[in-house]
Parts: sequence; C-alpha cells; structure tokens
Amino acid sequence: MEKSSRSMSSLVLLMLVLLATEMGPMTVEGRTCETKSSEYKGICLFDANCDSICKIEPGFDGGHCHGFFRRCYCTKPC
Repeated sequence: MEKSSRSMSSLVLLMLVLLATEMGPMTVEGRTCETKSSEYKGICLFDANCDSICKIEPGFDGGHCHGFFRRCYCTKPC
C-alpha cells in the first residue's frame, strides 16, 4: 500500500513540474521576450516552421520550438 502511494505522489509531483514549466507567462531573457504562438497548431518539431508562423503573427520577428511538450514560442525584442 505504501509503495503505490509513493508512486502516485511521485507521478503527481512530476506532472506539476512539467505543467509549471509550460504554463509560464511571457519570459524575459536578456533583451528578448517570448510567448507561446497563438497560430501554430500541433507539435513543434522544426524551428524553421515555427519561425515562419511567428513572423506572420503581429509584433513578432521569429520563433523556436522548446519544452517537454514541444510548443512553438514566438520571440520579439523587449
């Protein structure tokens, strides 16, 4: 019983960590801001595809894939 409780607790903790890394607001790294693309659909496998979609979105000059769930994030100068 204790073993399954420990496994369940570990699983819940892992899921919380993964969700926390994906749900952050716009982050500032140096002088570049990034936010999750509103136009890109599906899993982001290639930076070039993400970059071209982000250039169409207003106010963004590029983009890249990152994160455990491989999302497209658009970038712009802060």
